[in-house]
Amino acid sequence: MARIRVGLLPSASFMVGTQAVPKYSDAEKTQFAKDRETGAKLYTITLFFMEEDRAEALKVTVPETGLPNGLKPGVPVMPVELFATPWARIFNGSLSDGIAYRADRLDLVGGLAPAAEADAA
Repeated sequence: MARIRVGLLPSASFMVGTQAVPKYSDAEKTQFAKDRETGAKLYTITLFFMEEDRAEALKVTVPETGLPNGLKPGVPVMPVELFATPWARIFNGSLSDGIAYRADRLDLVGGLAPAAEADAA
């Protein structure tokens, strides 16, 4: 499957919409999905993407090692090495399709790291 690097305008911004949740590789949710190269657990997080006059919610997969402390709804972040992978499948005769997003890591934006660390203390 083709991975496509996502190009962002300088005006692009992202905000955390939901807490990161573990991604599972089985329907019973007994096996964590893991990065094929590093073995790190994978998480899914909803980010609100805003660019010029549009906004949308994106579900982005990020390895556990790429999730900084202090992530919570409303916190501004920037995905690093963001890729999109189109997908399609036929299930019970119906076509489903979409785009899967993946980032190597999320960086906190605007110097929030010290405040996030203070909240955790």
